This record gives sequence, C-alpha cells and structure tokens, in this order.
Amino acid sequence: MSLPSASITKNDKKANIFIISVSAIVFLAVVILHELNLNIEINFDPHIFAKFNALINATVSILLILGLVFVKSKKYLLHKRVMKLSIILSVLFLLSYIAHHLLAESTVFLGKGSIKTIYYLILISHIILAGLSLPFILYTAYRASIAEFGKHKKLARYVYPVWLYVAVTGVIVFILISPYYS
Repeated sequence: MSLPSASITKNDKKANIFIISVSAIVFLAVVILHELNLNIEINFDPHIFAKFNALINATVSILLILGLVFVKSKKYLLHKRVMKLSIILSVLFLLSYIAHHLLAESTVFLGKGSIKTIYYLILISHIILAGLSLPFILYTAYRASIAEFGKHKKLARYVYPVWLYVAVTGVIVFILISPYYS
C-alpha cells in the first residue's frame, strides 16, 4: 500500500504556534486545576473519572501497539486511523482527568515499603513524561499530516515508546491508587 498524501497544508510557523500554545495551555491547566477542588455536592462517585481514564489509557496502549503493527505491515491507512483515534482519546482523557481532579479530593497512597517506592517512581516518571511528551506527539502527528514521513518516522522512533509508557503506567498508577479512593 502506498503512503497517504498530506491531509493538511504545510505551514511550520502556524504549526509551531499551535503546538506550543496547546502544550502550554494544557500544562498550565493541569498545574492550576490540580490544586483546585470545586467542593460541590455531586450525586455520583467522582472516581468514576479515574476508572474512565484507566480505560482510556488501556485503550490507547492497545491502539499504539496496533499502530506500530499496522505501520510495520505497511497498512498506512489503518495506522493513520488508530493514531488519530489515540490522539482523540488522549484529548478525552485530559478532559476527564481535569474533571476528576476538580471533583475529587486528592488521594494519598497508603502502601508501605517497596510498593510505595515503586508507586512513586512510576507516578513521578508518568507525570514528567506525560507533561513533556505532548508537544512531541503533536509534532509527530503534524509531520505525518503534511506527508513528511521521514521526519515523522525519526520523531516517532523516540515519541512512540514514551507515549506507550505513559499510557501503560497510567493504568498501573490507577491500579495501585484505586484501593485508597474514599
């Protein structure tokens, strides 16, 4: 199967402005909103968002693996579709993540010993890589969208494993913290 044609017109200046702006807004929103709690009465468990986030992360993990399988099999249209879906689900994750942190109080991990160390190592690496990976994910998607597949592939070689790590560790963090939700 041949490589797909460009789906958007190349404009690196506009792409840079968009990617940097979106990344900065998301970073600031997460930092600011993480410290806020609306403290409003709701008629459902706000940790449903955390469960939903874990489901999204698990789905994105599977989609990322499928995306790699499809591109290695030269099934470029399927690769493009699952990667777009991964980005869409990641946006949905972000909205759900914000809702969870606005509606639920912070949960403290109460595990002891080595499991506590493991939890915090995974959590800290997950948070740092999630924050740093967004602009690179967007640049990688942009390069594919303008049919610069050589540059796309060079970026994806580094961005893909980080994105996959963030998705997988998101599920692990949920599994480890969820018993402590009140």
